[in-house]
Amino acid sequence: MSHFNKFKNHLTFPFYMDELSYQLKIPKDRIAVLIGKDGEIKKRLEEETHTQISIDSKEGEVVVTGRDALLLYTCREIIRAIARGFNPEVAFQLLKSDYMFELVTLGDKITKSKNAMKRVKGRLIGTKGKTRHIIEEMTGCNVCVYGKTVGIIGSYDGVAIARKAIESIILGSPHSSVYSWLERRRKEQLRDYLLGRE
Repeated sequence: MSHFNKFKNHLTFPFYMDELSYQLKIPKDRIAVLIGKDGEIKKRLEEETHTQISIDSKEGEVVVTGRDALLLYTCREIIRAIARGFNPEVAFQLLKSDYMFELVTLGDKITKSKNAMKRVKGRLIGTKGKTRHIIEEMTGCNVCVYGKTVGIIGSYDGVAIARKAIESIILGSPHSSVYSWLERRRKEQLRDYLLGRE
């Protein structure tokens, strides 16, 4: 399913109008990252997606306007990814047609206890980032733990696998079991790829 077919109903105005827009609220500490040095990130994003981006630095509000619904949606997703902790260069991978951004909200999976949140984030990152690195390596995705969310950027299949691994860890599955499952899925994907080439 294309980005446009999946999300066209979320546009501020009907898609048949000349100009479309999205309004987002992002953490204030990510505003400077979105703008970039001398405005270079904002300018590049506008050029790549043929959009106009207005930023209210005090309120953390961002308005994106444009005429191409798919490019407008892509721009919004890149902004969301940057807002949830991703380096802009990683977020720009969403310009690829087969890449997507997925957000897992930790608050939906665990109790609101600060200790519980800290413990789960520690499990997801792992010692010296080991767990996050393994998930990224096994799925070909980029993973970012920021605040009470975990962001994933990658291919559709990779994101689906990474999300399941992340949710399993959040729910308390042993790391070794999750790693083994990821290894099996990677082998299955490689086998399917090789069979598809025959």
